[in-house]
Amino acid sequence: MKIICKKNDLVTSVNIASKAVPVKTTMPILESFIIDAADGCIKMIANDMEMGIETVVRGEIEKEGTIAINARIFSDIVRKLPESDIVIESDERYQLTINCENLVFTIPGKPSDEFPSLPEYEKKDPVVMSQFTLKEMIIQTVFSACLTDTANRLMAGELFEVKDGFLRLIALDGHRIAIRKVELKGSNPDKKAIIPAKALSEISKILSGEADDEVRIYFTNMHAIFEFDSSLVILRLIDGEYFNVNQMIKNDYSTKIVINKKMLLNSIDRVSPLYKETEKRPIIIDVNGDDFEISITTSIGNMKDNINVITEGKEIKIGFNPKFIMDVLKVIDEEEIFMFLSGPKAPCYIKDTDENYNYLILPVSIG
Repeated sequence: MKIICKKNDLVTSVNIASKAVPVKTTMPILESFIIDAADGCIKMIANDMEMGIETVVRGEIEKEGTIAINARIFSDIVRKLPESDIVIESDERYQLTINCENLVFTIPGKPSDEFPSLPEYEKKDPVVMSQFTLKEMIIQTVFSACLTDTANRLMAGELFEVKDGFLRLIALDGHRIAIRKVELKGSNPDKKAIIPAKALSEISKILSGEADDEVRIYFTNMHAIFEFDSSLVILRLIDGEYFNVNQMIKNDYSTKIVINKKMLLNSIDRVSPLYKETEKRPIIIDVNGDDFEISITTSIGNMKDNINVITEGKEIKIGFNPKFIMDVLKVIDEEEIFMFLSGPKAPCYIKDTDENYNYLILPVSIG
């Protein structure tokens, strides 16, 4: 095999494929990239058995071939090369030579025969949407999934639900729920799938985020397939029946608050010098008419702040984990948000103007 690439093009593909290289594995071959040069196309492939990525590398093929190469070593070398043309060549002994200006690296490779192929799929009934919208939907929900090790694997996933012409992404961790919906174009059959949240988070990092760039999403019984730009990402679905979120969402409330998002975010952010995760002290919101007071007391000190709001309904005093409020405020784009409350022990709902975004957060005891 012999190929010639620009450094920037190669690094772009390396960064994308790296997201499917496992940190730990009992299968050493999975620690590799496959570089495949055939039929006029250079592909870089990685697969950790939960997520597989195939991305096209821009460049020239002088001699076709394929090789497995250690992903970490190859990535480290490529990223440190000068901004110039890179010539990559392998021989019959699977030695890979990387030439760039006056630099020459030679590293051992392996035959690609043992590397697991990416699953095949039928291109049928795709969900088509802009990369900007999908990226935004993932960012606004994924933080509510349980991304650390959890006994409940369903909480490590997001529900991807197409119904009645709308797509909903839903994530929850037992303390909060984030729901983002968008209307789809064209005809889309109803479908449900639970997609690993960590993998969705990785996809959001490589989507262009451009409104004019499309992503096409296909589903099989076992996989979700994302096609965009020159990349293909295949995710193994989580098996099981997702939580009935519709039963958890209520529309009744006794207090409605209209509040400037930035003012609330800044106020809660000021709590951070006093907040200790180990103490689990809540931030207390005390609403009386249009008087909206935020306070916290910890072993380090205390803070009080007042924000101008518009309130309808009853006065209320309620406590929350400040991190859970901060998380949602960081991903809402709108200037004003709506808070709906019905009691100090009932969930709080935070919504945007069009109610395309819905965030439920459970309160904590304030003593």
